[in-house]
Amino acid sequence: MSMWERNGYVIRTEKQFLDINIIHHFLSEDSYWAKGITLEMVRKSIEHSSICFGLFEGNPEKGVAKQIGFVRAVTDFVRFAYIMDVFVVNEYRGKGLSKWMMEIVTEQSDLKDVQKISLCTNDAHGLYAQYGFRVINKPEIYMERKK
Repeated sequence: MSMWERNGYVIRTEKQFLDINIIHHFLSEDSYWAKGITLEMVRKSIEHSSICFGLFEGNPEKGVAKQIGFVRAVTDFVRFAYIMDVFVVNEYRGKGLSKWMMEIVTEQSDLKDVQKISLCTNDAHGLYAQYGFRVINKPEIYMERKK
């Protein structure tokens, strides 16, 4: 498992440090992509994700930390990764923390050498473009099934 520190903030990949209640609250109440998601669905999504990144003010290993951000990914760590549920809670925005999380995810974590990383966004194209994300080339070859 991995840890990165900067200016009193910590990013960790150990799932046992994640605050499921904070993640659930943000996703179910504040996000546009998962409004109304249940606590059980959040637990299941984290359990079955390949890697999760918790952003904390303080270090959870020392017992003095507040979770303030999150990213999760489903991946084979070689050819493909899908990033989702990226957020920093509202009161911590504007401090460069989303940029730091994306730098860690794309340039320093176990995902750094994955051939193709995908994500979806309605409003953060500028953020993700800074880390090499572009609009899908040949979108006509992609298919999806939605329920």
